[in-house]
Parts: sequence; C-alpha cells; structure tokens
Amino acid sequence: MNANWRDDQNFTMLADFYEFTMANGYFVNGMGDKICYFDLYFRSIPDGGGFAVMAGVEQVIDYLNNLHFTPEDIAYFRSKGIFSEDFLSYLENFRFCCDVWAVPEGTPVFPHEPLIVVRGPAIQAQMVETMLLLTVNHQTLIATKSSRIVRAAQGRAVMEFGSRRAHGYSSAILGARAAYIAGCVGTACTISDKFFGIPALGTMAHSWVQMFPSEYEAFKAYAEAYPDACTLLVDTYNVVKSGIPNAIKVFDEVLAPLGKRPKGVRIDSGDITYLSKKARKMLDEAGYSDCGIVASNSLDEYIIRDTISQGACIDSFGVGERLITAKSSPVFGGVYKLVAVEEEGRVVPKIKISENIQKITIPGFKQIYRLYDNETNHAIADVITQHGEEIDPSKPYEIFDPENTWKRKTVENFTARKLLVKIFDGGKQVYESPSLDEIRAYCAAQLDTIWDEVKRFENPHKYYVDLSSQLWIIRHGLLEKHSSEYGA
Repeated sequence: MNANWRDDQNFTMLADFYEFTMANGYFVNGMGDKICYFDLYFRSIPDGGGFAVMAGVEQVIDYLNNLHFTPEDIAYFRSKGIFSEDFLSYLENFRFCCDVWAVPEGTPVFPHEPLIVVRGPAIQAQMVETMLLLTVNHQTLIATKSSRIVRAAQGRAVMEFGSRRAHGYSSAILGARAAYIAGCVGTACTISDKFFGIPALGTMAHSWVQMFPSEYEAFKAYAEAYPDACTLLVDTYNVVKSGIPNAIKVFDEVLAPLGKRPKGVRIDSGDITYLSKKARKMLDEAGYSDCGIVASNSLDEYIIRDTISQGACIDSFGVGERLITAKSSPVFGGVYKLVAVEEEGRVVPKIKISENIQKITIPGFKQIYRLYDNETNHAIADVITQHGEEIDPSKPYEIFDPENTWKRKTVENFTARKLLVKIFDGGKQVYESPSLDEIRAYCAAQLDTIWDEVKRFENPHKYYVDLSSQLWIIRHGLLEKHSSEYGA
C-alpha cells in the first residue's frame, strides 16, 4: 500500500506567515544558524480523559522529507517586499538539516510530555511549527476519540463511518487512519483503503431501498448481487413491521437455496436498543441467530456504553460524525515552544512563564521514560528527564509530584523504557515507520499497560508525569531567576 498518500504534494508553504517573517529576521540578524530546541506537546486531554493516543508521525516524516521551496514560492515571497534577497537565496538552496525525535504512533501520552522534539537552526526549527502541529493535533485527536469509542464497545467491532462529515478531504482520509490505529476495524472511506490498506466497509444507503418498487425487491436485488456479503439496511420504513420480516424473507428465498448465510442487518434510526432486541428475537426465531446486527446513527462512546448496559443486541457499531470530528471536544491543543538554545556547544535551557501554571514550559533538551511494574506489566508513571540522563531500573528510583514535591514514591522492580526515538539525524530520515497494522497492534498492547482507573470516561485517575530531580532543579532555578529579574 502507498503509505505516502500525498508524496506528490509540497506542504513547505503550509505555515503561519510569522514563521517566515521570524526566519527572515533571524537571518538578517545573524541568528539563522543558531541551534535551538523546540518541544511539541499538549496541555490537557480532550473530553476530560485520562490519556491521549499519539498519531501522525508517518505524515510528519513525509512532510519533512519533502521540504523545499519552488521558484513560485520564492517569487511569492519577493512580491511581499519585506524579505531580504540574501534570505530568498537561502530558501532557493534550502536543505533540511534538523535532528528530530518523536514518540511512536499508538503510544498513550499525557500532558506536558514532549511528543516531538526538533533540534536545529532557528530558521528551520521555527518554520515547521504549523505543519507539525496540525498533523499531530488532528490525528492524535481522532485517535484519542476513537480509542474511547472502541473501549465503550467492549469488544464489539467499531467501524469509522464519518467521511462525509469530516472537516475536509484530508481529515476524512487521515482521520480514518487515526481511527484504525486506535482500534476501529475499518472505514467507509474507500480511498483510505487504497492508500493505507484500512478495510473499506459498507453496504447500502436508504436510497437503494427507495429506488425499488418495494423494500422486499430492494433487499432481494442486493442479496442476489452480494450473496456472500449480504447486510441489509432495515429501517427505511419500519424496522419491526417490514424491515426485519422482508430481510428474513429474502434470506429464506435467496440465500438459503444457495447455501449462504446473511452477514447482518443494519439499524440507522430510532431507539436502537429496543429495535435491536426485537430484531434479535425475530432473527433467532427464524433460524438466523448468526446474523449480526449493526447499529449506526450519531453514536459516541456514551450512547454506545448506555445501549450495551441496557441489554442492546448489537454486534457492531458504525460511528460517523462524532468520531471523525471529535465533536464533543474538537480541539487538540498541541503547542510548539522553544525550550533551549546552544551557546558555544552548551545547551542552555529556556523557559516561558505565565500567570497560568499550565502554560509554564518545561525547559531543556529532554527525554521521557515510562516506568513499568515488572509484576503487573502496568505503567507506573512517566518521568521527564534531561536528554542524556539515565534511569537505572536495578536500583530503587524516587518519583515525586513536580508541583507538590512532598508527594513522593519509591519505585522498585520496574522496567524503564525511553519513549522518544530519533526520526531524523541532520535532516536525514533514520527511522522507518512500522506498517499501519503494526502500529495498531502496538497501540492495543500499550493500552493494556494502562490501568483501568486511568481509562475511565468520567473522573479518570490522574496518571503520574513527573520530572527527574535534575530537571526539576533546572526548572525551579529558572523560575526563581526570572522572578527576581522581572518580578513575581
């Protein structure tokens, strides 16, 4: 499959204009080659959830591999009359040369952790901000929402059905990819199957039924055309009085003589809990206990959870607009902040201070460790450290709350795993993305390491994300320094 779904598209100019005005400013002030470090991270989890699901790294790689400026781009900048000719010459000969680290796709992630780290010349590290954010923000948002919906289904299949309600064609295509990573079994978006190998699923619309003189004739024609994959939409007129009876009649008259069994019926309106129970009883009595029942129609994790708790006889769910738009919490607030610069080969941490504690950055060049309990294989906590810092699992390790430092815990018998992996070295790709199925399997395995209490939809247990002692000292020292210089 062609994972590079838009490798013919140059997104270099997809940037906020200030990224280019700053780049030109750095250049004319002799700061263009100054090495700096940026973190991409987020501050809060959509829907008040316990974690997010990282996605979009493969598209980040595609974008960074294709960075270049065309003659038309240069002409555009020149027409603005504010960019220096020397800067435009730099863009004409542009070559991406940054180092980049990322958390692998499918990893459960938490606020304030650097999901992507960019190290390189100020001009380059700054100009990739918008595209990195929109790529990671979108796919991580949809993967996170999809994970909630998949978990609500309690093992029943969830199909992504939202293409027509997505915010544009790329959102439909890449939203299906993110949903698949998080556990959806397939998509209604055909082109996502073509590009990524995500199983395309779908049967008929109400218009199919309306096109025929009767519901029975519509069902009969469909069964004759697709005897091995017959799923009938039974709610065009009346599920109980006509839809299910006509479906059973077609199963008896068309499929049974061929030795075929129906795949299912789909209910797309009404009280799906009540209707699924009635449909199940009628199908079972007719000898079609193996016929699945699919439910769709503006579903989300809460509706799915409620229908199951009320005893709905539903085998799979088709989820559309509320998944593909993450309707209940439609913004993933990823940000991209400067955290360090290099001075004479030395990394100098930088901090941004705010009245809002959530907006105070974590300075420095960093790594993330996830600590796993060796007895349960569950994640205990994440620790953000300086990049070269090591956590030795053969020794007890003390973690503590960065804000309430008196809250401490000593961890023993654990495994420590680094989350950030290098994907570019000097502008050259050094990481090969796993296949989409491998990412999906990895995501499922990693979710199994997260405690159920963290997975709750309401009031989830707060997962510990701590700073190492060394990093805490650096941050606290910078806070005190700036407080004395600029006032509290």
